[in-house]
Amino acid sequence: MIRRDSLQKIEVLLREFPAVAILGPRQVGKTTLAKSIARKLKNDVVYIDLERVSDQRKLVDPEIFFEANRDRLVLLDEVQMMPQLFAALRPEIDELRRPGRFLLTGSASPELVKGVSESLAGRIAYVELSPINLSEAKSSRYGMQRHWFRGGYPPALTAKDDPAFHRWADSFIRSYVERDLTLMFGVKLSAVIIRNFWEMLANGTGTILNIENYARALGISGPSVKRYLDYMEGAFLIRRLQPWFANVNKRIIKSPKVYVRDSGIVHALCGIPSVRELQGNIVIGGSWEGYVIEEIIRHLPANVRPFYYRTQHGAEADLILVKGMKPVACIEIKYSKAPVLKAGFYQCIKDLQTTQNWVIYSGEDNYTGREGILYTSLLYTLTQLIGKI
Repeated sequence: MIRRDSLQKIEVLLREFPAVAILGPRQVGKTTLAKSIARKLKNDVVYIDLERVSDQRKLVDPEIFFEANRDRLVLLDEVQMMPQLFAALRPEIDELRRPGRFLLTGSASPELVKGVSESLAGRIAYVELSPINLSEAKSSRYGMQRHWFRGGYPPALTAKDDPAFHRWADSFIRSYVERDLTLMFGVKLSAVIIRNFWEMLANGTGTILNIENYARALGISGPSVKRYLDYMEGAFLIRRLQPWFANVNKRIIKSPKVYVRDSGIVHALCGIPSVRELQGNIVIGGSWEGYVIEEIIRHLPANVRPFYYRTQHGAEADLILVKGMKPVACIEIKYSKAPVLKAGFYQCIKDLQTTQNWVIYSGEDNYTGREGILYTSLLYTLTQLIGKI
């Protein structure tokens, strides 16, 4: 099993909070990680898989079940399948407020599961488990090219070859399209629209969101596009990167940029069979940009937030890192061994007055260019720069 960076954090939170929830997309390894943590604990564990009808029946009266298992860690897997449990957890936790009583996993954002946030506020800690990141992959001897092409889902990364990766990815995509999103959120969603929209987002990953363009292409209304976006983001499949415009006296682009979060899913949705074929594909720039941004976000300190920046007069940066209300780093991302910067990036630095300015490119050398801008590799950024912000 690939060791996950989140393991230690979850163990610490279990010693501090009555309930800890591990959130993330399906097949990312939440259940495996939760079970491995449970095995390390000295107290007994009761495991409930809420996708099984037989296990759901055990919780017909959750008050009796929780009271009978107060001396055990209760592991509730895929808890969004029974959102009514959160209302039952609140009085049970208040009755016996002891750390480490409940460990939950979920594949849907709490904000979209009715009753979750208000029921357990102050009683639960949330940890997002993303697909395997680059440092985790490298610690298990998987190189960056393989990780970028196949993404971080364990079955994809560890597949014996690229055709096996594509077979897994096709099954994963089909499952989400035909079943998972509808089940997770308890709403009826069109499989055809989900599939077409997901493919459009993958082919345009990293572009500025234009609701009306997608509405026309899909034959649905603008509000329906927003609803599908909400559910896909709530299932941890896409990311909307918001623009930075606070305290900037400029005409700013204020629509978010949208990324399909896992690069392997991007390549599967775009029908790219191998790394070699990726090199000549138009999606490569957006794929690399999204891959780099996702890796950086996974490594950010808790007090640093990501944005992008673009003005109507051409100043732009792919990623802005903001500490408090102050931009501290401007980042440009280039899939090139000899990147050339446009004037807009220099204008961005001038607008935001950032002191840490980097170009993350596909080479391995680190060097300083014009106006002190650091040209650096992704791995060096993650291991040497992000932690010093």
